Amino acid sequence: MMNVYVNRRGVAAPELSAVMTGSFTSIGTLLETPDKIIFDNHGTVDVAISVDGGTTTWKTFSAGEALVLDKIEAWPFQKGTVFYGNGASGTFRISYIYPYNS
Repeated sequence: MMNVYVNRRGVAAPELSAVMTGSFTSIGTLLETPDKIIFDNHGTVDVAISVDGGTTTWKTFSAGEALVLDKIEAWPFQKGTVFYGNGASGTFRISYIYPYNS
């Protein structure tokens, strides 16, 4: 049986953004657990994304690449997750929507 959320609404969280400097830098911290999240490399070079400070690369985004993820079941990005990016230049942005139940 499918769950139906009649009174469920989404709230737009503040965008996370950082200028890449050539070493891992903090892009920002999730203030809530997102339902939908957008990763967007605004630069002209690849950017590696990590959630452990740069020890492990989760995904490398090509220049200009964007990715939209929609929460279904298992979800690795919880409130408090810190994203780090490493690229030679450019800006990396993360936008997300989290649920608000009225």
